Amino acid sequence: MHKKLYQDALVLLQELIAIPSYSREEAVSASAIEAFFKKHGIATNREGNNVWVKNRRFDPSKPTMLLNSHHDTVRPNSGYTRDPFKPEMIDNKLFGLGSNDAGGPLVSLIATFLHYDQIELPKYNLVMAATAEEEISGTGGIESVWSSLPAVDFAIVGEPTLCEMAIAEKGLMVLDCIATGKPGHAAREEGINAIHEALPDLEWFSSYRFPKVSDTLGEMKMSVTIIHSGSQHNVVPADCQFTIDVRVTDAYTLEDALSIIKEHVKCSVTPRSLRMRSSGIAQDHPLVLSAKKLGIRLYGSPTTSDQALISVPSVKIGPGDSARSHSADEFIYLDEIETGIQTYIRLLDNIILP
Repeated sequence: MHKKLYQDALVLLQELIAIPSYSREEAVSASAIEAFFKKHGIATNREGNNVWVKNRRFDPSKPTMLLNSHHDTVRPNSGYTRDPFKPEMIDNKLFGLGSNDAGGPLVSLIATFLHYDQIELPKYNLVMAATAEEEISGTGGIESVWSSLPAVDFAIVGEPTLCEMAIAEKGLMVLDCIATGKPGHAAREEGINAIHEALPDLEWFSSYRFPKVSDTLGEMKMSVTIIHSGSQHNVVPADCQFTIDVRVTDAYTLEDALSIIKEHVKCSVTPRSLRMRSSGIAQDHPLVLSAKKLGIRLYGSPTTSDQALISVPSVKIGPGDSARSHSADEFIYLDEIETGIQTYIRLLDNIILP
């Protein structure tokens, strides 16, 4: 049974690799996923470029587990030496854009859903959602269809984690900051240099340590990632604009972190959004207990995924390696996909079967 699931998953992944599916441009890959489910006799639901299905014996009186991964990709970088849209199997590797992030986890979860769709599930319902816009944290992805899904009690998010389980994930807050000065001629003692005004705040962002440390995610992290000031060499700049990437742990809400930041800096601080929240799950949750029983390594993840937009307990786990994500000549090992399907099924067997 698992071998057939693996073969079907591999065929689907090759089909998806061959379809350009950049964020907000995933219509064709969504249609391919719809067609795959219909081929297997499963009724589909679709909103925008998001596709989801329910197990055929869905019972509203039972709690529901969500299986979720994304089918959008980043654009191929300039380092590619292969056609990013040509799936090639060489030396146990499947090459192609999105093969690792997150095609492998996506098709492995779909295969897992197919496995359980043929079985009477006494404890839980299953919903599988293949969603869009994850790579840009867009509003047209999982967030846009959350209210259309059946009520979800907990979720597995498929991302390349070497089949290790992230039981917590840092949230993300991007801050646009402006330090204000006064323009003047650089040759005379005129103006207030906005770059100089920004320096104390830049130093604070690089050196400040938030006092509360998460048990699973460690310290919060702030990084200055973009800076811009000035228009010509002989004019004292009136403003200095810079961007801060803030990775927020479960020790702070985004609002609390923002309040602390504003208390310490002189520049204006504007968050782009307060959507990408930290996430996690209790140590005694059945998903976590199942992982422990199987000897799966548990960790806290510094990177964000659709977990940030899922408002129920969740974990992140899947085949592939995050280090390969967005890399040139992206690939996933074929046996990683097979292992991914087996891992998901073993993980769920401990939870949903008697």
